[in-house]
Amino acid sequence: MQLTTIGLDADDTLWHNERFFTLTQSRFAELLADHAEAEHLSERLLAAEHRNVGRYGFGIKGFVLSMIETAVEVTEGRVPGSVIGQIIAAGQEMLAHPIELLDGVQATVEALADKHRLVLITKGDLLDQERKLAQSGLGELFDAVEIVSHKTPDAYARVFARHGDGAAHALMAGNSMASDVVAPLNAGAWGVFVPHGLEWALERAPTPEGHPRFRRISTLADLPALIDDIESS
Repeated sequence: MQLTTIGLDADDTLWHNERFFTLTQSRFAELLADHAEAEHLSERLLAAEHRNVGRYGFGIKGFVLSMIETAVEVTEGRVPGSVIGQIIAAGQEMLAHPIELLDGVQATVEALADKHRLVLITKGDLLDQERKLAQSGLGELFDAVEIVSHKTPDAYARVFARHGDGAAHALMAGNSMASDVVAPLNAGAWGVFVPHGLEWALERAPTPEGHPRFRRISTLADLPALIDDIESS
């Protein structure tokens, strides 16, 4: 089995991301503590994010708009302007936060780039994702960068056809079971789960145990050896 294209997720696969959302959501709960319990507020915010993904897409800007919408809802329109200002400021801080690579990522991406066509496949706000990639120092190691609205099987099929020999000869690795594993598997590629620890509820999906092209590794550093095993089998 010859793999010609390796796809890698970005957020929480190459660099830290979800923890900044978690910290901001904790701050959001503090701001609205007089109006809603933290657990109830979290449920309302998640519902707003789910509704708004189709409108705003994935990323920080949609998250901020969902927080504002939730604040208006739980206060029945009485949320102070100062609170809205603090929510916006929190989002701006997230957008300005420096990139922190996960342990071992630099060496692993370099090793993969030596042997395979490497494609970064991510979703979210175009400007923010471009900023993160530029700051990461990894940009030159990728043969292509694909920033998509949604990681669907059709999207993967198009990407792997454009940057290789199709999904049958491609592998995708990332921390999202839904977007980085199940979707590429359904496109005919290999799907490798690299757990991060923090997981956004909207990215959860049943583990495809028993699927012949599903694999799980502990860290991204294990990926080159896994690829060698796949190609030698």
